[in-house]
Parts: sequence; C-alpha cells; structure tokens
Amino acid sequence: MLKMRASLEIVPPELVARVAQRAVFSSMGTSTADAKALDLFLQAQATTKTRDLLSRALSERGLAARQLEIRFDLKGQAAGQARFSPSGPWVIRYNPVLLRENGDSFIAETVPHEVAHLIAFLCHGPRIRPHGPEWRAIMEQLGAAPERCHRYDLSRIPRRARRVFIYHCGCSEHQLTGIRHRRVLAGQTYLCRRCAGPLRPGRRARGAPD
Repeated sequence: MLKMRASLEIVPPELVARVAQRAVFSSMGTSTADAKALDLFLQAQATTKTRDLLSRALSERGLAARQLEIRFDLKGQAAGQARFSPSGPWVIRYNPVLLRENGDSFIAETVPHEVAHLIAFLCHGPRIRPHGPEWRAIMEQLGAAPERCHRYDLSRIPRRARRVFIYHCGCSEHQLTGIRHRRVLAGQTYLCRRCAGPLRPGRRARGAPD
C-alpha cells in the first residue's frame, strides 16, 4: 500500500486524469450516444490545444491575439485546413472522423500543423509556400515534426470524387480543377500550351477548326 502511494505521487495529476478519461472512453460501446460523447471529448481537447498553441506563438512574437473560429466539419481525407485573413477572423477546420480514429496523435500532429500555417502567414505573408522553410521552422518551435502530409489510416474513408470544369481554347478542350476555375472567376487567365490561346469556359463548338 505504501509503495503504491509513493509511485502515484511522482505522476503528474493531469496525466492521471487524462489516463482515467481515456480508460472511460475506451470502455465505451459503439452506440450513437457513446460515439457522440467521444467526439465531444476529443473536440474539446483539440480546441484547447489549438488555442493554447496559438496564444503561445503569438505571445512569443509580441503579436496581438486574433479572433479564431474552430470547426469540426472537414470531410474527405484531409486532416485539417487553415484559412488566414489579414483583417477578418481566422478559421481552422478539422476532420472529425480522423480526430475520432487517431485521438492523441491527431492532437499532437495535426493541431500544431494548422496553427503553424496561421503564424507563418501572419509573419511572412500569404504568398509563402504552404510547407516551406518558414512553416517548418514554426513547427519545430511548437515541438512538432514538420511533416507535410499525415499518415493516418484512410482505408475506411471514401475518396471524394474531384470535380473538374470543362474549358476550351482554339485547338482543344481542357479540364480545370476547382481551384483554377475559381481563379478564372476572380480574373486570372490560363493559356493553352499548344496554341497559346486563352482558355474559355464550356465545351468547344463541334466542327471548329484545329
């Protein structure tokens, strides 16, 4: 009995509480209520970690706190997404399915990954490479490995079909991704590598000369 008490005293109280919470959730079944409770628990952990890392990173750089919206609505195979705004609120979106399936590793890896994006954009501007040296340096300062992509098991997550947009030029048709399509709507022009003509939305007219 004395030995047990001595061994417990060297364990940090927060670690004991965390292990106890994990044991409770590990014993849960697969009911909808159990799954919901686990989701809420993990989302609270991710939210706290996100705000703590962001607050620390801003304080170390003498920067003012910013309004941050944290969502758990990201779908597909991406683990997280950071949206930077120079004037409006920042947004971080997390994938709730990958959070549920990966728990602590998600919080230790994906959370600093997205926070580092916001700090890198704030300090160096939005034109830097997303996973360039600025981002990698901040990841190391946050105590996380600067891995560009996650390694979570995606076998149970269906791959989302990528939507393409049909464009045409003077010689052929082209398929543009959603990102490039939105850039065109914003005023950017893409040129065909073959005829150097601008790409226009829609299919090419039948019988048009090559």
